[in-house]
Amino acid sequence: MKKNEKNKTQKYDCIIIGGGPSGLMASIAAAEMGAKTLLLDKGDKLGRKLAISGGGRCNVTNCLPIDEVIKHIPGNGRFLRSAFSQFSNLDIIDFFTKLGVPLKEEDHGRMFPQSDNAGSVVIALIERFRKLGGEIRENTAVKKVLYEHELARGVVTLHNEMIYADAVVIAVGGKSVPHTGSTGDGYVWAKVAGHTITPLFPTEVPVTSAEPFVRKKVLQGLSLQDVAVSVLAPGKGKEDALQTLKVAGKPVVTHRMDLIFTHFGLSGPAILRCSQFVVQIMQKNNVHEVILAVDALPDVKDEQLFQQIIEQAAVDPKKSVKNGLRGLLPERYLLFLLELAEVDSAQTCGNISNEKWRRLVQQVKRFEIRVNGTLPIEKAFVTGGGVSLKEINPKTMASKLVPNLYFCGEILDIHGYTGGYNITAALVTGRIAGMNAGDRVE
Repeated sequence: MKKNEKNKTQKYDCIIIGGGPSGLMASIAAAEMGAKTLLLDKGDKLGRKLAISGGGRCNVTNCLPIDEVIKHIPGNGRFLRSAFSQFSNLDIIDFFTKLGVPLKEEDHGRMFPQSDNAGSVVIALIERFRKLGGEIRENTAVKKVLYEHELARGVVTLHNEMIYADAVVIAVGGKSVPHTGSTGDGYVWAKVAGHTITPLFPTEVPVTSAEPFVRKKVLQGLSLQDVAVSVLAPGKGKEDALQTLKVAGKPVVTHRMDLIFTHFGLSGPAILRCSQFVVQIMQKNNVHEVILAVDALPDVKDEQLFQQIIEQAAVDPKKSVKNGLRGLLPERYLLFLLELAEVDSAQTCGNISNEKWRRLVQQVKRFEIRVNGTLPIEKAFVTGGGVSLKEINPKTMASKLVPNLYFCGEILDIHGYTGGYNITAALVTGRIAGMNAGDRVE
């Protein structure tokens, strides 16, 4: 009984639930405000999502201007403007430098620790929190958040241990990459508090296709570099969206990056960035397929490419098409497109009509692929949807519905592209939530 009584009277100024990037940052921020802070995590290791980010090197943030960063967070990035005015991506860089983890810039503004080791980032965050007197409890799952007299007052653990606090910060992530601990627990606690959860969907995820060439694994494993992938809007009728580029709408979005053909569909950076738009179009328009258009040579216009092919073929008209066009595209992809354009790769270049060359140009510049969805949210890098931002104070990350309750990180309805943008959103919202949760201590 004495042990139970002791458990019932545990009291902290601030409890942070979740030891991911937003939770660790929130814990540090609260402790820096002088709050007696407890960090709870159901796993046996903190920072697991940080540890696997950037291929194990941890893409901590991105150093592009704020407006550019927000553009790369298409899922409600504008909500972060107020937060960025208090703690920006440049402040993140300075923060880690002061922790003894200097960062370096790589392509597209991505920032990595100079050590190229994600572990150095996680260790620095944990050590900083502990030096501030913070307490960490791993292997401690939260069963529910305590709400008393319409206030957040603490938590109840899976073992029915009651821990009280003047402020509670929910930083448990979304539903993507569940092996890191993000299994959607926080949505239930948010709903109990009266919060709206916008529909969840996978983002930054490979897409699936039932195209014959996919089913037959014709291009499986082939990677195309620096191609432009467009997601096309549906045409006027639902059936139009399933036909050709001519009747489909204009591109909703275009991303120029690498693409990889898989046994189930498409992957690679360009596809990951397009994936959320595929999901949204399918849901909004109630269609079962969306067309992607791949431009394999985005720097060359159609007519320029046609003239280039004509000239290349004319160098030696007796060469086979396969050899005459060598170097234009990766050979496997070239042979595939030649077949689609009904051009015999074994035929001599001099025997190919201009009409057939134009068919090839069309395939090179606008190869259309019908995709029918994505891999499940558990396979996604990022969760779309979450706690409605209409119910969150953008200046403090506090709940507008329940005093003493704060949200940060991926549980919020915020999602960005890969490249350091999601971790930036997590660290910034974590910082703001922790500062305000720690500052309002009674």
